[in-house]
Amino acid sequence: MHTVVERELELNLVLSPERSIPVPARMSYRTDDPFAVHISFHVTSDSPVNWTFARELLVEGVFRPCGHGDVRVWPTKVDGRSIVCMALSSPDGDALLEAPASAVSAWLERTLRAVAPGSEHERLAIDDALRELLAPTPGDDLWLRGPWPSDESPEAGA
Repeated sequence: MHTVVERELELNLVLSPERSIPVPARMSYRTDDPFAVHISFHVTSDSPVNWTFARELLVEGVFRPCGHGDVRVWPTKVDGRSIVCMALSSPDGDALLEAPASAVSAWLERTLRAVAPGSEHERLAIDDALRELLAPTPGDDLWLRGPWPSDESPEAGA
């Protein structure tokens, strides 16, 4: 059974130090993809903008600055409110988003109850998938025998 933990919230897209605009977003976590968080930003386009990154990065970013490259996350205060900042970079552009720390933390707590930190690999069932992928099938005998007689076969000396 797979569980989905979602939260709708409004983030602020920072346009300048003096100006930001609200952006509706949905944070999603799926137990069948246990290492990742998914955020869909509903901007003024026909389809949402989707970002996926490590849950661990967001968990750490609630407490201290972390990340590098495309995704950076850090906590701060704005006008006395605790927020989590997310700096996202892509070839299409950069965005700085602010999210209420209490909403992000509460949602993350729900994801951590769904899949405890350090147990994510158990959800992936990699060993089972590899076993199934590498299991011999009846047709494999044809490939394993090969078209040529071996040195040990009676046909080889004839």
